[in-house]
Amino acid sequence: MSFKHFIKELNGNRVEGELVKTMLYALLTSFVFLGLLYYFKFRFTDGFLVKYGSALFFSALSYALMVSIVKQVRAYENFACMSGMMIGMTSGMFGFLPGFFVASTNGMFIGGFFGVAVGIFLGVLNGKCCGIMGVMEGIMAGFMGGLMGAMTAFMLLNDNLQLTSIFVFIISAVILIGLNYMIYTETKERERDKNNDHFVPLVINFILLVVTTYIVIFGPRSALFN
Repeated sequence: MSFKHFIKELNGNRVEGELVKTMLYALLTSFVFLGLLYYFKFRFTDGFLVKYGSALFFSALSYALMVSIVKQVRAYENFACMSGMMIGMTSGMFGFLPGFFVASTNGMFIGGFFGVAVGIFLGVLNGKCCGIMGVMEGIMAGFMGGLMGAMTAFMLLNDNLQLTSIFVFIISAVILIGLNYMIYTETKERERDKNNDHFVPLVINFILLVVTTYIVIFGPRSALFN
């Protein structure tokens, strides 16, 4: 199955044809929220964008990519064990990103366990498509990914952290798009089990971004950041 067929399906009638819309709606929601927050609350705060802009921007991009996975998995619901375990593991490892971004502004403890919480939540949410094996993979990957992301950010605080943020996001984006493609190859001969809309992915995206924003701006920080 050529990747070109997957690209064509992004404009088709299958669930893959709705993924780009889901990501765009999520990005629009996120940027409207962040824009309003900045305009009415923080535009006169010195150094706000320098301190928090990168973490919030890349968090918004990351969540938009992840909710496309949520949308795709929910449309088919049930997967074979190997596929479901891969879905759970990759979704759980997504905790690396929020762990990395929050740790870059708040410290390793807050960033690490926030990344763990997000990774386990998404790993279980998507991994349950194949039962307990996918759930276990999601929990294990979320636990490891969140802490590893925070550790990476903490070790690079004085060594090209902003540049690393770009590399980390790009590599993670490739992995998530690869997961979209893998799900497509596993379901290309199937009819979708559920005609789900964009509501649940957008709610998940908004809640994760709001919580991330609150922690980044108002959350506790390690002594290094005080």
